[in-house]
Amino acid sequence: MELDRQLIRLAASPDDKEAAIRQVGQLLVDTGHIQPGYIESMLEREEVANTYLGKGISIPHGVPKDRDLINRTGISVAQVPDGVTWNPGETAHLIVGIAAKTDEHLDVLRRLTRVLGNQELVQELIHTDDPSDIIEALTGERPVAPEEEALPDFDQGFDIVVRNRTGLHARPATFFVQLAKEFDADIRVRHGEDVGVGKSLMSILQLGVESGARIHVSADGPDAEEALTALKQAIESGLGEGEEEEVPEPAAAPALDYSWVPEQVRLTVDGVPASPGLAVGPVRQYATQDLVVEDDPASPAVEGEKLQNALDEAKAELDELYEKVKSRLGADQASIFQAHAEFLDDAELVQKTVKLIYQGHSAAWAWQTIIDERVERLKNLDDPTLAGRAVDLRDVGQRVLRHILGVEGVSTVAVDHPFILVADDLTPSDTAALDPDAILGFCTTGGGPTSHTAIIARSMGIPAVVGADADAREISDDTLGIIDGYNGRLYVDPSEADVEEARSLKQSLQVEQDAARASRFEQAVTTDGHRVEVAANINRAKDIGQAVDAGAEGVGLMRTEFLFLERDAAPSEDEQYQVYREMVEALEGRPLIIRTLDIGGDKEIPYLNLPEEQNPFLGIRGIRLCLEYPELFKPQLRAIYRAAAHGPVQIMFPMVATLEDLQRARAVAEEVREALGAEPIPIGIMVEVPSAVVMADEFAREVDFFSIGTNDLTQYVLAMDRVHPKLAKQADALHPAVLRMVDATVRAAEQEGVWVGVCGGVAADPKGAVILTGLGVSELSVNVPSVPAVKAQIRTYSLEHMREIAQRALECRTAREVRELV
Repeated sequence: MELDRQLIRLAASPDDKEAAIRQVGQLLVDTGHIQPGYIESMLEREEVANTYLGKGISIPHGVPKDRDLINRTGISVAQVPDGVTWNPGETAHLIVGIAAKTDEHLDVLRRLTRVLGNQELVQELIHTDDPSDIIEALTGERPVAPEEEALPDFDQGFDIVVRNRTGLHARPATFFVQLAKEFDADIRVRHGEDVGVGKSLMSILQLGVESGARIHVSADGPDAEEALTALKQAIESGLGEGEEEEVPEPAAAPALDYSWVPEQVRLTVDGVPASPGLAVGPVRQYATQDLVVEDDPASPAVEGEKLQNALDEAKAELDELYEKVKSRLGADQASIFQAHAEFLDDAELVQKTVKLIYQGHSAAWAWQTIIDERVERLKNLDDPTLAGRAVDLRDVGQRVLRHILGVEGVSTVAVDHPFILVADDLTPSDTAALDPDAILGFCTTGGGPTSHTAIIARSMGIPAVVGADADAREISDDTLGIIDGYNGRLYVDPSEADVEEARSLKQSLQVEQDAARASRFEQAVTTDGHRVEVAANINRAKDIGQAVDAGAEGVGLMRTEFLFLERDAAPSEDEQYQVYREMVEALEGRPLIIRTLDIGGDKEIPYLNLPEEQNPFLGIRGIRLCLEYPELFKPQLRAIYRAAAHGPVQIMFPMVATLEDLQRARAVAEEVREALGAEPIPIGIMVEVPSAVVMADEFAREVDFFSIGTNDLTQYVLAMDRVHPKLAKQADALHPAVLRMVDATVRAAEQEGVWVGVCGGVAADPKGAVILTGLGVSELSVNVPSVPAVKAQIRTYSLEHMREIAQRALECRTAREVRELV
């Protein structure tokens, strides 16, 4: 049955029964459930039957012959606190209008019968000012609280693009709110159509501001101008995050041939890697004490005092926890608990809880109700990182609830020797409280690799697997296990031989990684003398120094989007030139491949006003967008050609699907080059869509090189969204279909003397590096931390052996078969 707030009229005062019936009938007409004529049918029913149920409730409905006047089944409710005479001696306070095409309304009638038996509930529904109470009583489900009506912007304000990597998540939002509270002025933040209160952490988080999003900050009050100046500077400088990333880079892939799996185990639990490492030890199940909340209130004054005391005690605990984590892991990892404390100062959160208390509910029930509503709002945000902050709010909510109920926050796990922890999920508080000397690793069936729990685990150096199979919760305590944080697996009941091999492998991994780091400046040359160039993928100019220090022999993919996304106007030609020139000079003669602007309808660019696309990955993006906006394309090309005068630079066009696109782009580039009088430089394309592979022989006659973007190529070849929560594991770039695409591209390139690189994630996979090299790829461009490991991996094989493996991979039928080869 459909029942929402539009179908409920509170505090109605009809003159008589007919007026009451017409009111509930009109609600059904206005929402499209019935045709106007059905109201007369409801009045006709009253002449032949009594629709008064008793206890102040009546259920007017039409006669069966008029069901064709019902568009769709629904009910409406008019609440009449003062009552309306239904029949002599009968006064109705809740009029439930029913329009049912079949028998869908029977469940509502059953619920009404139970309501009739609870006079206290009937009185609450007659006098409530919250339509959610009526909806819950009649449907059994309480609706999520409606969004508050958007607040208007103040007169003074500024527009700005949020630069933080994961948007206004908990830490930068906390920084913003704490800064806003230093001023007397009222602060508001607009994101699209939604406006949040600048001094409320919950309000800011619910805006769902992602990286690259444009917001409007406005203020009103005696120090509004000063507040806006300070907030603008804070946003521009990263809101306290500085140069550090929200999610620390995972450790580089193991340098040696890491294809080990135990030979004899009772169970293999698959999950998602969250923190690298390998550990052997007994498994212990972790569970927190369930909190039982009953709505059995004392007086509002007593319940209000319980709430305030609990908030104070929780705040003191969080302050203490912040100091402990700060001393052990540093201020960055501890700052999440400052965000938790900020939740407790959220005026709206507390006010709504107090309102429920004064409506006659207990402090525990009221707090839990409001927290649950807010958690659902956060979970429904589109951005997974921001939606993940629901775990933080739930953590805070449970902490306060324990104090209201007077329950100690004690877990049920026994700590007497080091073990592998298994849990449904771990809150940041749980994880921070873990003793790193007692925890060998942990495996959770919930959570994700970007959660604060995973971040803290990486900081503590604890191997972690998240999103694991539910079988993990069935493992008995003290069962021996091997946790593999590199590949996201927990092996249960391994043999003694497997245990010894795992321990030996752990030592070997560390030795090999240390050796890879020490030899990072040596070339990647196979045992039979074949050299593979290992370059770096970088996102920002500041990454150049890290890439060189990691041993990168150049930059195989320079993403230029950061210059365009984090601003209110397009970068000038001179600004781009300065950035590109600094990178060229920092590389000291090493090659730099600059990819032209690669954005589309999935990114918000304030100054372009790009229309939102139903499927942005198949729309105006990459080279298509550059050709559509020559005012962006030509200045970027001019800046690249000017920078090329200072060192080896190459241009790479993204998302090239047709020969026409390439020819148009080359024509624009040549026009720019001739106008500048610049020397020609190599031009290549990203091979990332199937049509580019099929036409690779034609493209090879037009370009100097190919760089295969295996991330997108895999997505388009397998028709699987590579970030889809259920499909991501299947979107494997080592699938034979993808490898055959790589092979076809290399063979077409070889015929024209064109070299081929790979800049997708599979190039950093130890197995991928071997197979790609065997297929004839001459350059592997990887994320900076993986450079030493990939170079070391290449040195352990002969080219002949890698070619043999690659040919066998092409004959495989599944990605699993391919991975078992290496």
